[in-house]
Amino acid sequence: MEFKDYYGILGVEPSAGEAEIKTAYRRLARKYHPDVSKEKGAEDKFKAVNEAYEALRDPQKRAAYDQLRAGGYRPGDEIRPPPGGFGRGQGGQPDFDFDEIFAGGGAGGGFSDFFENLFGQRGRGPGGARGGQPAGDTRAKLAVPLNAVYNGSSVRIGVAGKTLDVRVPKGVRPGQVIRLARQGNGGRDLLLEVEYAADPQFEVDGRNVIHVLPVAPWEAALGATLSVPTLGGPVELKIPADSESGRKLRLRGRGLPGSGGAADGDQIVELEILAPKAHNDAQRKAYAKMRDAFGDDWRRG
Repeated sequence: MEFKDYYGILGVEPSAGEAEIKTAYRRLARKYHPDVSKEKGAEDKFKAVNEAYEALRDPQKRAAYDQLRAGGYRPGDEIRPPPGGFGRGQGGQPDFDFDEIFAGGGAGGGFSDFFENLFGQRGRGPGGARGGQPAGDTRAKLAVPLNAVYNGSSVRIGVAGKTLDVRVPKGVRPGQVIRLARQGNGGRDLLLEVEYAADPQFEVDGRNVIHVLPVAPWEAALGATLSVPTLGGPVELKIPADSESGRKLRLRGRGLPGSGGAADGDQIVELEILAPKAHNDAQRKAYAKMRDAFGDDWRRG
């Protein structure tokens, strides 16, 4: 297996903060999204960006990845486990439980075989036990795509040496556990702790989902009706005239479904005003006319 540079894939420094990583992910996911990009190899780049973000957005996963990176691995290096496996600190104790952090990470296509093979079951003894101790139920993370949460569909994962199709309850919440009888190591049960997989179009805030919608300056100034993606499919949204960047519009009931009597969430659409690049003389002249018409008055609101 070759080591992957997740920071390089996202185009950020290893010291980048959570906000910078999220911004880079949004930009690249939007650029390479298969529904948008016509660039050659866009789908593979899109998958790589999602994989990198899945690893770096979670503090535990990022710390575990950083520990591996600090061991001297660089892009293209062949990864060879040291004696005793990865993640061993002083006294031979593991700094991170790689099995718990990364097992089952392939759900929904989030991680490639890189993490699944490297961390998925490494460090277990015969029958799935560690250090010769009796085996118990197998525990793993289940990264569920938001569309599966919305629809209550199935996701395919590789864990405990097998491939499983797991039915996801509609409206399932992070931290809830799905138990699969006799699907774990040694015929024990498999306990899957739910977490939401990163999505290139939506962020989650409770049961609400947030979508950042790029709008052109004239659409924000004059108003427009634009198609907006939702978990249930695209809808038409009216952008009020004189909107500013950062304005939030609400689509009621378009968030994650409620469960146990809870109400459905909403979708919050946050406007992001972007200036298109001028590609020809006519477009540059249009910008010049805007400059002449507005001068510096726009800076004063």
